Amino acid sequence: MYKIVTNSEKDTLNLANKLASIFSSGDVIVLSGELGCGKTKFTEGFLSYFGLENEISSPTFTIVNEYRKKDISIFHFDVYRLSSSDEFYAIGGEHYFETGICIIEWGELIKDALPPNYILINFKKDINNINKRILSILPIGDRYSNMLKNFFDTF
Repeated sequence: MYKIVTNSEKDTLNLANKLASIFSSGDVIVLSGELGCGKTKFTEGFLSYFGLENEISSPTFTIVNEYRKKDISIFHFDVYRLSSSDEFYAIGGEHYFETGICIIEWGELIKDALPPNYILINFKKDINNINKRILSILPIGDRYSNMLKNFFDTF
């Protein structure tokens, strides 16, 4: 597990932008943490790597937003309002895993529908500093261990 501290929204945007450089179609990122802890801001920074930062909107009421740039698709899910993984399957959610990069907010709510390999990023607010976030980044499965190690060795 890797722990990163960001001290501002700008830090979170920059981290996500840099991290995005190592992802490609078929990769899955799960963002976990309480409301207002930076999950959507992280996604904005991630999209900025692909020149899509002005396209972002929260998928809270649509469940998934799709962004395309040349040969890459990015699917931004917010599954907070789903009552079970069955609803995720009903929208064909598992098919998105194969066709682009998937960023899933509140993914722990559909844990049984997630692929065996993904990256979990847990966001935690600092009670003493409203701008500070502690991000715990954990590879689930074997696929991402070396990828994250290489990234953080040069970070």
